[in-house]
Amino acid sequence: MGNSNIADLIEEYILRQLAAQQDGKVELRRTEIADKISCAPSQISYVLNTRFTQEKGFAVESRRGLGGFIRIVQVPLQNLVYQDMLERLTEESDISLVQSMVRYLVQHQMITTREAALVMQSVTTAYKKLKPKDRLRFIRSLLLTLEKFS
Repeated sequence: MGNSNIADLIEEYILRQLAAQQDGKVELRRTEIADKISCAPSQISYVLNTRFTQEKGFAVESRRGLGGFIRIVQVPLQNLVYQDMLERLTEESDISLVQSMVRYLVQHQMITTREAALVMQSVTTAYKKLKPKDRLRFIRSLLLTLEKFS
């Protein structure tokens, strides 16, 4: 069996365990996986580092040692998009940055064109009427609201 086969088996095993959970979270023991698949713990680490990345929508927390466990949480990719946007916005952010973010959300069917129009109207008013600090708080609250209802 080649390395990729074992990696595939480990990935399938973890994904099956995740699928069995309602909340998209699973806690596994390295030794348990190693025994089930008869592989080395280092191969499990390799799979976690390459296939369960943040870009692919996973958050992995692991503790090594005897009581070592791996906690894997499946993060909806949409939430990562919103988190990224919230982190990129500052008081100095230009309205064009916000407009491009709203366009991105529409292009990826994360919000409707109607929602985008409402958001843009609000953002435009915020840029005209609010101080940078209040504007930032307002735009962030808009994004958090969109995220909550996505």
